[in-house]
Amino acid sequence: MSLRRTVVSRALRGLAALAAGLALSTAMAQPAKPLRILVGFPPGGGTDAIARTLSERLKDALGVPVVVDNRPGAGGQIAAQVLKAAPPDGTTVFLTHDHTISILPLVVKNPGYQPDHDFVPVAGFATFVNAFAVSGGTPAKDFDEYVQWVRTQGGGKGAVGIPAPASTPEFLVKLVGEKFQLDLVSAPYRGAAPMMADMLGNQIGAGVGSVQDFMENHKAGKLRVVAVLGTKRQAAMPQVPTFDELGLKGFADLPYYGFYAPAGTSQKFINQFAVALAEVVTAPEVRERLTAMGLTVGFMTPQQLGARERAYTETWRRIIKTSGFVPQ
Repeated sequence: MSLRRTVVSRALRGLAALAAGLALSTAMAQPAKPLRILVGFPPGGGTDAIARTLSERLKDALGVPVVVDNRPGAGGQIAAQVLKAAPPDGTTVFLTHDHTISILPLVVKNPGYQPDHDFVPVAGFATFVNAFAVSGGTPAKDFDEYVQWVRTQGGGKGAVGIPAPASTPEFLVKLVGEKFQLDLVSAPYRGAAPMMADMLGNQIGAGVGSVQDFMENHKAGKLRVVAVLGTKRQAAMPQVPTFDELGLKGFADLPYYGFYAPAGTSQKFINQFAVALAEVVTAPEVRERLTAMGLTVGFMTPQQLGARERAYTETWRRIIKTSGFVPQ
């Protein structure tokens, strides 16, 4: 059996319990409005590119118009609040990653939503890793050289860009600094795009963010990804070592991407959307495009996405508590 057939078969078997009593068809009744995919980051970023890649195929798989609605700001917090306020009628879903669902509720006293109360997981489609990159103007060719550069040129002190304050990258900068005995300070930006602009302009020597944010410029040689989190090297950049290899352990639980809907959304819609997404992400051309962006593609049923969300949240709850961070 081909790899594609094996993956599709497993995904559909995983949905069988959810779809009991329903035909496993991707056809949907035409809603009054197009399906809206909320994205909490601006156009041109990694999450936006992923949303547009999937929306192109989802419109055919679901048989309805699909539009991407960018609501950038506060690390996805604004888009999450829009989702909470949306009617649970199967016309709005939220494509997001771990930061908005797992991290923000741990670092913000009142984010304006409670994921386990206000949202329902619909389906997941990928995991990814955060990466440490250096700008083109930084002489370091690998992570060890970066450490030595900070020690010799900066007296052990260095600024590292992050796409949002109180985000996973901020805590990673702290952990990296402690592990390698560097005084690293996080420089928060309003998203990955402005951070990338400063890195490309050599205004800041390094940055931490999701690997998909760095991928294009890494391949073009405009900046260099020198380490990634996790226990396995990434297929899209196999030459880049993991922090596990470099001695920073404990990050086997990877961040995730998934779709969420407002609480109260019908199980029928959730089942239909999940089946359609399973077909879309196992299409070879879609899988290749997502892999090239730095994602590890793997379909997750609503239950699997919910379980991953809970496990990841608990991992970072411990890390954040140990760091001494006080929710703002």
